[in-house]
Amino acid sequence: MRIEIGKESPEAIARLPENHPDGSRIGVNYADVMIQGIHADLPDGRTVWCTRRGLLLTLAVGEDTGEGLMRRLDHGPDLRTILHEGLREAALAAGFGFAVEDNVLYLDMPDA
Repeated sequence: MRIEIGKESPEAIARLPENHPDGSRIGVNYADVMIQGIHADLPDGRTVWCTRRGLLLTLAVGEDTGEGLMRRLDHGPDLRTILHEGLREAALAAGFGFAVEDNVLYLDMPDA
């Protein structure tokens, strides 16, 4: 089952370095706005949320958590890809799949 957990908002796009200078080279201003928008309540009652501390992303689904890194050298120079791959890594570490389609973030639930 695929659950929508967030969308790329116009506010996030405005925070890309070409619009809002950012010295991080990984787009932390963009990432922070995107991460704030990641929130969903699953049908089974669990809550999905995400935080960032430095390069480390923590994605939690109920009590299951996973961590991923935003890696510029591996996934850059596109800042969106850097964030998406960090979120994918965090989701996989928590035991879930992750996908981005048409600027919408999805969490793929494992078959139970």
